[in-house]
Amino acid sequence: MPPLPPLHVRVPGSTSNLGPGFDFLGLALGLFLDATGSMGAQEEAGRHRVTYGPASDAGPYSPGWSPEEDLALRSLAKYEAHTGRPLPPLHIDIRSEIPVGRGLGSSGAAIAAALLLAAAADEAAGETPLARRALISLALELEGHPDNGTASLMGGCTAAVPTPGDPAGDMAIVEVPIHDSLGLAVAWPRTPLFTHEARAVLPCEVPLADAIENPRRLALLLEGLGTGDPRLLRLGVVDRIHERFRRALVPGVDEAIAGAIEAGAYAACLSGAGSGVVAIGEAGSMDAAAAAMARSLDGGFGRAVDVVRVRPRVRQV
Repeated sequence: MPPLPPLHVRVPGSTSNLGPGFDFLGLALGLFLDATGSMGAQEEAGRHRVTYGPASDAGPYSPGWSPEEDLALRSLAKYEAHTGRPLPPLHIDIRSEIPVGRGLGSSGAAIAAALLLAAAADEAAGETPLARRALISLALELEGHPDNGTASLMGGCTAAVPTPGDPAGDMAIVEVPIHDSLGLAVAWPRTPLFTHEARAVLPCEVPLADAIENPRRLALLLEGLGTGDPRLLRLGVVDRIHERFRRALVPGVDEAIAGAIEAGAYAACLSGAGSGVVAIGEAGSMDAAAAAMARSLDGGFGRAVDVVRVRPRVRQV
């Protein structure tokens, strides 16, 4: 089989949790990872490689993975193991503006991009590719939590819940409506905070009162996202399970959140496990909130971003 044409996909990063949506709520946002896959002949199958670089307007980008840790390479191997057939050799070049270790879905986006390119290469080679729901399940296996990978693969806001043993499938996904009036701001400090560090500070048990309060707040948050109601969003991002423990690891985060609110945001909280922060407010008016958050974070950088509402698609280039 002759070499197949190059493929390209642009995948959004994501913010997760949004307070009480711990480990299942993800929201695709306008920080992007671009991946281009060049394919060789079928007889060279298994010889995959991945290179990384910055987006044209971003600083240095490198996830720092060894070949054994590389989540894009592991995604290709996971796809092949699931289908039981080799892919054409994929040489993937990744250019990303998503900062690493800031709770903005850099790992989930890399996994999503590699899986989408694997499915497209599989189809181009004449096979039946895995459906997107199957890719989401593979992303969960690779990352260990479903929020970021699902949002990057689906776009929009998703509530993804693993359901092992359910005859209807091993994942239940709800696409959460986001009101058109809402926009986002994100900011992050110079220092990353990796997920395993942020998980290490969480308690093994939580008080009953906190376990009761979190779903109450989640109900307000989901309604606020769907209606754009500022009061419901402000009340809805309050978390009692994980955020207060993780805030202690991010100097200036309390001031950053207060600054976002003072600058007009409706609500703000840690993004994912941190060290980034996300604010929700009126679309087109979030630059001041981004700047206010950045000023309070060490070496901070802030940016207003859109909600990405469409699913990423692979195209030939």
